[in-house]
Amino acid sequence: MKRQVKIFFEDYGRKFDLTEETIIKVLNREYNVCIDPNPDYLFFSDGGYKHLKYHNCIKIFYTGENTVPDFNLCDYALAHPHLQYGDRYLRTPYYLFSPEIGKINDYPTNAEQALNRKFCNFLSSAGWADPFRAAFFKKLSEYKSVDSGGNYLNNIGGRVSDKMAFIKEYKFSIAFENSSLSGYTTEKIVEAMAANSLPVYWGNPDVGLDFNKESFVCVNDFDTPEAAIAEIIRLDNDDEAYLRKLSAPRCTGANFSKWEEQLFLFLKNIFDQPPNQAKRTTDYGFMYTRKRDMEALRWLFGGKNTGKAVRKLLRLSMMCTSEHRIGTSDGKTFLLSLLRKKNL
Repeated sequence: MKRQVKIFFEDYGRKFDLTEETIIKVLNREYNVCIDPNPDYLFFSDGGYKHLKYHNCIKIFYTGENTVPDFNLCDYALAHPHLQYGDRYLRTPYYLFSPEIGKINDYPTNAEQALNRKFCNFLSSAGWADPFRAAFFKKLSEYKSVDSGGNYLNNIGGRVSDKMAFIKEYKFSIAFENSSLSGYTTEKIVEAMAANSLPVYWGNPDVGLDFNKESFVCVNDFDTPEAAIAEIIRLDNDDEAYLRKLSAPRCTGANFSKWEEQLFLFLKNIFDQPPNQAKRTTDYGFMYTRKRDMEALRWLFGGKNTGKAVRKLLRLSMMCTSEHRIGTSDGKTFLLSLLRKKNL
């Protein structure tokens, strides 16, 4: 009989995330998984502060965003950076959770169809990325029109309903991350590869550790955006060179087929230890003060109504003396002391 384990997900920002589904599927291989708001194991992300209210459980942090785990607040972590931290960390970049990951080695079989497509597409849902992404889109559009089918910089009359079908219509896809950080690679390059649309990639400077750079245009490797665009123009006008790049092996040494097994073994190591031995964080020493301060932030910003939180902050700031208002550091200390007095 499988051992029952009580888990819960908090601060994921969305009602249900694909990563949650994968974690449950992997754990069900060995355990009887019970979703319980009083968990023994809490999976939490960077979408809020509610995880801070959980004290008597093992905490496992996951993010698909460009943040780095805070091992002061989590016992274990799953994220994008290339880190080594004993048994406390496993690198799981977000592209691994893409349903398209198993299709990146499905190469085009019809050269004529691959060549006779529209020029390039761009998909972005928000404008909070590094400004370089929008600037590159606009610069490349000076050569030929780039169709933007997302919410941001949309120029086709509305957001596309089927992303993969849209990408397949184009020879090139701008697959830019929202920022350039080592190890941070999302689903964008994988989706372009799965659609056999040549990725024009920018982001993770170490992307070559996961994907073969001969199979896409790596903008990070060019000295200027103009030089990268010159390479795109060359490929657009040289059918043989374009097809050669589109058909190049896409993986390096990374074995994407075994990543779920690695995730399972990572979690099994955690779940098979007695809870007191699996614990990796402490509540003592300086961490006592640090966690108390974080609890104050949870009270202030952990609710659903951000406006209410801001009003709380304003009311508390009104209690500060003029001297405390002058110095930001002193003001912060005074505010935290007020919150502590409230046992928050």
